[in-house]
Amino acid sequence: MSDRFEGVSVLKKLNIYDGGKVMSRTIFMPDGERKTLGVMFPGDYEFGTADRELMEMVAGKTEVLLPGKDQWQSFGPGDSFGIPANSSFKLRVSEMMEYVCTYFKD
Repeated sequence: MSDRFEGVSVLKKLNIYDGGKVMSRTIFMPDGERKTLGVMFPGDYEFGTADRELMEMVAGKTEVLLPGKDQWQSFGPGDSFGIPANSSFKLRVSEMMEYVCTYFKD
């Protein structure tokens, strides 16, 4: 994963969840693809999806319980995982995590 996105548009409004423990900014790539660049502070979270997502870890550590799985999986910098559309997943963030999430309209 590159450390830079060129030629993007950024929404001004910050996405804030869980009392400020999860924050992200939405960007649009030149081809219209939507991504969020975010930070999660340590804690336990559950998120729902509308679109299929790919979450790429930039920094930090987390354990994830993916839809349909009964085992938590560990992820760190350079790792990524996919989440199906119309599902939910859980995260246990052990140290501040930075991520890039890409959304796919299938």
